[in-house]
Amino acid sequence: MEKTEKTNVMRLLERDGIAYRVATYPWDESDLSGLHAAQALQMPPEQMFKTLATRGADGGIYVFCIPVSNELNLKKAAHAAGVKSIELLHLTQLLPTTGYIRGGCSPIGMKKSYPTWIDESAELWDEIAVSAGRRGCQVILAPADLLRAADAAEADLTA
Repeated sequence: MEKTEKTNVMRLLERDGIAYRVATYPWDESDLSGLHAAQALQMPPEQMFKTLATRGADGGIYVFCIPVSNELNLKKAAHAAGVKSIELLHLTQLLPTTGYIRGGCSPIGMKKSYPTWIDESAELWDEIAVSAGRRGCQVILAPADLLRAADAAEADLTA
């Protein structure tokens, strides 16, 4: 594997003493999907998690990590967050809100600390992958370590 420049996500994991591996892949602006990333890394899509930023009916920002093969169930997400309803953050709001761009959004190291949930299916794996904060770069770590690093809770989030 080529030497990868450290991302803020990696620095935060190291600061917290959390073990992780890095996996890189060539990314394509025309296909920033998690399914593409999972295929490129030859990883089951259920084991690679995408990070979705949302806005609740109360105006709050809520973050959810789900397998790239699934869709976020907005009713379940709103229930987890304790709000009436939730919608995905508009793409133009992603960078100013989280500090990350589409295809490189991580639940670790956002601009601010937002309430975060990880789909309960993460527990089915010894390790899962999430964005390292840059397109084409994933960190692979134990689900319990991701929960700790992202100060997250588990919830049933998918259909």
